[in-house]
Amino acid sequence: MALDKPYLDIPGTIIFDAEQSRKGYWLNQFCVSLMKAENRARFKADERAYLDEWPMTEEQKQAVLARDLNWCMRTGGNIYFLARIGATDGLSFQQMAGSMTGMSEQEYRDMMLGGGRSIEGNRYIGEDGDAQAHRQPQGAHHNKEA
Repeated sequence: MALDKPYLDIPGTIIFDAEQSRKGYWLNQFCVSLMKAENRARFKADERAYLDEWPMTEEQKQAVLARDLNWCMRTGGNIYFLARIGATDGLSFQQMAGSMTGMSEQEYRDMMLGGGRSIEGNRYIGEDGDAQAHRQPQGAHHNKEA
């Protein structure tokens, strides 16, 4: 019996849950290996040969070779592990996040300094704008007496 996953109703969002963790285990272990300088050097010297040492799926290997972090996440990668690929390439987390949104680093920085993404187009799929306007995040409580 599959678990109820209401968070799958958020467009463009990949939640790293137990299923994603299992799917991406070896991809994430590969990323962890990049913490060691000698492994980073081996990876950079022959990326495909180094990836072939890991029991990852071919799709995961292709996603890494393409440096497509969104694709990596869809195949079970966790962004905090995947950040090691970017660091190996000399990229900042901000540069990586920009690449994931299709923005330049400067556009991404400006968006975040401007308050982040608009809610438009980023609501729950099953809710309309009016329902979303009245929805409180889980755990949010308002003190009406304050």
